[in-house]
Amino acid sequence: MPFLKIQTNQSLSEADAKSLVSRSSALVAEQLGKPERYVMTSVETNPTMLFAGTHEPLAFLELKSIGLPESITADVSRALCTLISDETGIKPDRIYIDFADAPRKMWGWDGGTF
Repeated sequence: MPFLKIQTNQSLSEADAKSLVSRSSALVAEQLGKPERYVMTSVETNPTMLFAGTHEPLAFLELKSIGLPESITADVSRALCTLISDETGIKPDRIYIDFADAPRKMWGWDGGTF
């Protein structure tokens, strides 16, 4: 049920993109205490993006999950920023993360909702 979307204006090889989605999937499962079999991650590279008036390396992440408590978002932000920085070289102060708690009835799966 958690979904992490990563967008960056940087190019990544296919191997690096696969590594990033794999590592981020495991991290999200660990941080949220959810089974990884329900975690979905994606990475989009090379969109035209601007942050703070520059095209320097940047990333925008969206993390959506059922039951995402506000009390853990700072820790999850730190963990995700560290991962993105380690995998891509993007500085943590060039990463934004949008957290969203999805109501069960608004999250579909397998022909139904949670």
